[in-house]
Amino acid sequence: MDVSAKSSNPERTGRAARILDAARAQLAKLGAAGLSPEAVAHEAGLAVTDVEAVFPHRDDLLTALVIEAYDASGAAMERADAEAAAAGAPAGARLLAATRALRQWSFENPAEFTLIYGSPVPGYHAPQDTVPPASRTPAVLAGVIRSALEAGELTPPRRTPPARRLLLPEAVAAFGGVPGAPFSDIIERGIVLWSNLIGLLVFQVFSRTHDSVSDEAAFFDYAIAVAAEGVGLDVPLTETTA
Repeated sequence: MDVSAKSSNPERTGRAARILDAARAQLAKLGAAGLSPEAVAHEAGLAVTDVEAVFPHRDDLLTALVIEAYDASGAAMERADAEAAAAGAPAGARLLAATRALRQWSFENPAEFTLIYGSPVPGYHAPQDTVPPASRTPAVLAGVIRSALEAGELTPPRRTPPARRLLLPEAVAAFGGVPGAPFSDIIERGIVLWSNLIGLLVFQVFSRTHDSVSDEAAFFDYAIAVAAEGVGLDVPLTETTA
């Protein structure tokens, strides 16, 4: 079924938006595991049958929230990157702007961040519909890296590329093919950067670094700069950007 809250029926569209507003509120209160059509109906002031007419099962509600979260966080990164690129920023500054935007979204929407990057929800298996929205974040990173490669802004790696390809064909296609030497493993390196970004945000959003770091925002910038070195990208840090 279509869980995107898009419909040619205005009444149904309005009801879907109302239900999703209530679902987000319940997500913040109860967490994903506590989400149910009954709880959402109570929050929205609707009958359970009204909720189930749009989202028949709990998993439909979760899928709609997952898609919304991926789309919102990806859009935040895309806007920040586009603004930096329009201002003529080099790739390293674009990367910092985009990752900062994801960090800001994550702190402003901790329940949604937890839904897509926290522990799996028991009994829930995300359908294929969630893949394109989930791909927006790595697509921004890939776009920055690709631009840096084309502009000659990357430093060649010192480590020898893996003896065999470690990538699925889909990852290669998403990047636009495997670059030639010495950047033939840039896609693998980009996935490492992506993993570092999400892991760093998990640590910060879930307060894993608060007792080790005096300035978490500045540490985030520093960590992104360090992680970017793995793809050969220089992230400029100054008094105004740290």
